[in-house]
Amino acid sequence: MAGKTEVERSGLDTAKLGLAVGLLVAGIVAFYWFSDQSALLRAIGLVAVSGVAVAIGMTTAKGRALAGYLRESRTEVRKMVWPSRAETVQTTLVVLAVTLLVAILLWLIDMLLGWSIREFIR
Repeated sequence: MAGKTEVERSGLDTAKLGLAVGLLVAGIVAFYWFSDQSALLRAIGLVAVSGVAVAIGMTTAKGRALAGYLRESRTEVRKMVWPSRAETVQTTLVVLAVTLLVAILLWLIDMLLGWSIREFIR
């Protein structure tokens, strides 16, 4: 029986998430509001505000759950066996050859059907 574990919701977590979203919105508004300033300074400010918003969001239960999920995903990706360059090139060439073969086959079928319809109409 698959049980679904529920994460406790607290008012503080909701407030933190609201603050994080508010900071992100304020950062985006400020980025465009101060359009007469240097684009580099505005970008640095936006990245800084975004970093603070993410840091605040990661202190919530949902943020910790997301961090755990990302850690587990990274572990699973490291377990994967990736193909070598030679295998990748060979597979790509096979796909291209099969695609070309199917394209020629479809072209021939199209020509045959076109010819048969022309002969049928006469």
